[in-house]
Amino acid sequence: MKRVKRLFAAALALVLLAGCGAQRTEPLPYPEPAASEPGKTIAYVPLDDRPDNVERVVYLAESLGYALSIPDRDLYRTALDGQPLNENGTQHGDMERLYQWVLEQEEAGCDRYILSLDQLHSGGLVASRSARGYELPGGGTAQVFTLLEELMAALAADEHNVVWLLDSVMRLAPTVGYEGGTLEEYNAIRAFGALPRRTLEGETLNLEAICESYWWGPNGENLRAQTKAEGTYETALRSLRSRERKLLLSYVVQDTLAKPGYENFRLLIGIDDSSLEDCIQKNEIAFLRKGLRTVKGEDGERRIDWLLSGVDDLAFKSVARLYLDETGWAGGRACVQYFGGTEDRPACEYDFQPLTEIMAEHLAFFDLREADIADLQILVLTQPEDGAKKDVYRKQLIGAIQDCEKARRPAVLIDASNGTYGTTVYEALTKQAELGYLVAYSGMLDMAIVTGTALSHGVARLAVLKNGDGTDACDRAWARTLADSVLKDFCYKGVVRNDLLAYIRNDLGGDANNFYSPALDREDLLQRLAEGMEKETAPVIRNLERSSFLSSAPYNGETEERHWGGVALENYRFPWDRAFEIGMDIRLGAFTD
Repeated sequence: MKRVKRLFAAALALVLLAGCGAQRTEPLPYPEPAASEPGKTIAYVPLDDRPDNVERVVYLAESLGYALSIPDRDLYRTALDGQPLNENGTQHGDMERLYQWVLEQEEAGCDRYILSLDQLHSGGLVASRSARGYELPGGGTAQVFTLLEELMAALAADEHNVVWLLDSVMRLAPTVGYEGGTLEEYNAIRAFGALPRRTLEGETLNLEAICESYWWGPNGENLRAQTKAEGTYETALRSLRSRERKLLLSYVVQDTLAKPGYENFRLLIGIDDSSLEDCIQKNEIAFLRKGLRTVKGEDGERRIDWLLSGVDDLAFKSVARLYLDETGWAGGRACVQYFGGTEDRPACEYDFQPLTEIMAEHLAFFDLREADIADLQILVLTQPEDGAKKDVYRKQLIGAIQDCEKARRPAVLIDASNGTYGTTVYEALTKQAELGYLVAYSGMLDMAIVTGTALSHGVARLAVLKNGDGTDACDRAWARTLADSVLKDFCYKGVVRNDLLAYIRNDLGGDANNFYSPALDREDLLQRLAEGMEKETAPVIRNLERSSFLSSAPYNGETEERHWGGVALENYRFPWDRAFEIGMDIRLGAFTD
């Protein structure tokens, strides 16, 4: 009798997970016809051509009813050493043609802009931090200043424009494998950048003093002499020249925005990979914070410029905030739960704040207030405080997800554990949770980025549900954002990438960070990628196809739900010809009620 009960319980659980018996619908061809509303176009200059800056931004925008107008990829592409160059004969984007492209969008009547300053003034994120530096021909930095000021003035001339400018605080070291950068050089510059610096305050916190502070420790230590003794002076000097140039360009933008006529501009600055130490970024961050603008409203002062941890999520945050502002978002309540016990410290060596501080800053950006009874449940898995309790933390997390499912409460899941649970947490979630019910998931990178990514998607989806703006096209774009994040994290990062890394290094003797150094058979790698993903994604896709999702908010009356259709993946690619990230097309079947 006990065996019969157990079998019945297991069968019942499968029925519940199957979304009340919804039938799978055959995935449709991709891409699907655009379904954005007329006049809801955003002119977007990406940071670079990685998936987080292109297709995933497209998905998020489309889930909110927007269409993105993006320049040709060659104009913003980054090429690593040995890879085919762009049409402009360089490894970076074509800044002058991008300026012209933006002006063409303005002439065509566009009134929404999200523009990456690193792309516009350097040709991409990697180029902006290059130890070799980069200047526009025929005018150097001065020409970049002129182009920036002219472009901003042109966009400011139309009072109907809303312009988001995305900038970054330069990370500690340049990129390996770009313009000859080596791992040894990276390690030397990062170690130099991580050294504590003299703290500047008040009137001493200015451009000239900051650039001089690069060479001085907190107690007057002469870092210039130290690097000369270590034989790293020239390497450090090249990096600092690029650092000074970038900070100067950021200042020019802030100085321009402080003038009358730029009230419809928004500046969002992200802090790139940092350090747990009191490092070279310290005075730069303090300086840029001084230039952030606020405006007076009925409820007091309100920030319109922000400086937050994370760079690869800047486009997500700006798209989501643009939608919130346009739809009259009045804020919401969020309940944050941590599982693992280490939320009071940075999640990895590239974060400089505890998880709780990063979370608090992002909640403020989205006007979310923490509350026990909330509109949105945010579940965060941290590294385990006690390694012997991994199973306990994992079970607590899954229990919380199941509680949200039972209560039909929107939930965001953030994996900030940096792989310390292995694949066991992914396997447990696939077997015991309804993955397609989550409104957002992120876990691919460091905590600063995954927080902004998950909250951007989660809050945007919550607002759509509250506003009643959802359409079938919006639902389908939202589903792609969730499927893309879950499948890449669970299956590619968790399993397939590790297999590829081992194959490239051990069998081919190649470099997994650049398939052109030495040249590898990319067709062979794509075949292995497709085969690995077909195997590893199968159970996760079955879970998604059995899932239901909220199509209207539970606080707007009766909750409405729909069921996922079929999910199929195709057209795998390595955007940067390296194994770190992949791109893929996601085909979806029709949703059912």
